[in-house]
Amino acid sequence: MMKLPIYGPRLRRVARTHFGWRKLRPGQFKPMRAVLRRKDALVVLPTGAGKSAIYQIPAVLLPGPTVVISPLLALQQDQIAALNERDDSKIRAVRISSAETPREQREALEALRNGEAEFLFITPEQLSDPERVAEVRALQPGLVAVDEAHCISAWGHDFRPDYLSLGEMIKQIGRPPILALTATASPPVRDDIIARLRLNKPEIHVSGLDRSNLFLEVAYCPDEDYRWRRLTGMLDEEQRPGIIYVATRRAAEELSERLTDAGYPAAYYHGGMPAGLREQRHEDFTNDKIDIMVATSAFGMGIDKPNIRWVAHMALPDSPDSYFQEIGRAGRDGNPGRTVLLWRSEDEAIQRFFQGGGPDVEELTRLAGELHKGPLSKTALQKETGLGPRKLGQYLGLLEQVGAVRTGTGNKLSVPPGAPMPAEAAQAAADEYERQQVVIRSRTDMMRGFAQSRQCRTETLLAYFGEDLKHPCGHCDNCADGTAHEVAEAEAAADTPFPVHCQVRHGEWGTGTVMNYEEDKMTILFDEVGYKTLSVPVVVEKELLVAVEPAR
Repeated sequence: MMKLPIYGPRLRRVARTHFGWRKLRPGQFKPMRAVLRRKDALVVLPTGAGKSAIYQIPAVLLPGPTVVISPLLALQQDQIAALNERDDSKIRAVRISSAETPREQREALEALRNGEAEFLFITPEQLSDPERVAEVRALQPGLVAVDEAHCISAWGHDFRPDYLSLGEMIKQIGRPPILALTATASPPVRDDIIARLRLNKPEIHVSGLDRSNLFLEVAYCPDEDYRWRRLTGMLDEEQRPGIIYVATRRAAEELSERLTDAGYPAAYYHGGMPAGLREQRHEDFTNDKIDIMVATSAFGMGIDKPNIRWVAHMALPDSPDSYFQEIGRAGRDGNPGRTVLLWRSEDEAIQRFFQGGGPDVEELTRLAGELHKGPLSKTALQKETGLGPRKLGQYLGLLEQVGAVRTGTGNKLSVPPGAPMPAEAAQAAADEYERQQVVIRSRTDMMRGFAQSRQCRTETLLAYFGEDLKHPCGHCDNCADGTAHEVAEAEAAADTPFPVHCQVRHGEWGTGTVMNYEEDKMTILFDEVGYKTLSVPVVVEKELLVAVEPAR
């Protein structure tokens, strides 16, 4: 194993020689060192901060190829093109996906076996084939990188059922060290990623969440007319391109039409459009043919565009996770960017509607019963139960969390020994769903708290992600008008009953972590019920919380 002192020079040499990068960015070196020491790691770095380099550079120094699992073919294609344009076999990338012919897939494996390629980009769907798993295992990969790792989390806003089996798939290809990468992961999402990928005592690296080139601005809008005036006022002032996020597909279509009619040519994008048109819009925006894109959150991953000058939200996002991911698309070239959140109280009602109803206990019972006939593939389960792929994925995720299903060889699903019987498993899964909904609603509450905050915006946002900004950021509206400074002074003078990030217990809500103080309020992330904001004087007077010694 390499000695610690020589990690730095070797990593920098690889970065310079093979990638043409003269220096490493802050937040990259420590996780790279973890990879070289064969340790599992979870890395949270904002969009555009160089997450890919964290696996690409150490991969050159590790034996065996590196397997890269990511959810979008377009995203993979961009990364593959960037690696292959240097024409260097040490960093050559190949892909096995539905986009390649059988012959191209065979050639990709051959290149990896012969040492003519280093990176294998692959989708979870490919790894559900036992023959494919055997081929990848035979390559003896030295590292697995899981990009956009929040997709594996039921708390993550891009939850993908196909990601649920990844922990088992990685075990089947020989269980090399795992590097999980994401641009947005609050503490519940991090815990979920670690559990579902079965990371072993991972190093957790969170950095760069304070994007100092972005100006954060929030405005409460008493009516729609005011919201429209604020939006068009911003469009008159700012350079383009930019993205306007809206809550619904209908809103995307209507607002793009209204903007175009008013002299602000805009296009819309949402998940209900035909795939070909979606791809065309994505491409046109990337190539500067569209200046203003009005979109739902479906316009997300895979936008690797450095010159987006602003991101506007025409409704309260469902959580700070979504908000942070979406504003992170502005100013990726390092030049100034602007983010504007124009919100109304009514926005929350829309979010509550989208959170929808719970699972059907009868359907869950029927599914749990079918699993007892196992082992079965997902395709067979779909056929037997009549459930669609997304609902089946959600139900299996819930049953997995209550110990009623596990993934085995060839990704066949079966019931583990000692699992609850179908009716009991279904009820436990429904209860788990309700518990998750409590946490999800708490994140919507946190989003409203962010919108209403008089504190430094970045401080409030980073506290949600479990990070502590030592001073007001200086690049948000509350800092600009002096409000944040006043709040900071008041907080410095106030008594805080518990330190930030300490563990506490509440009589009804159980254990939690103190995330933040603002004026006479404190925010706590409880393990079972999510984020709660409490009055500090009431906490002290009623002795509502007690400090808990952290588990060793």
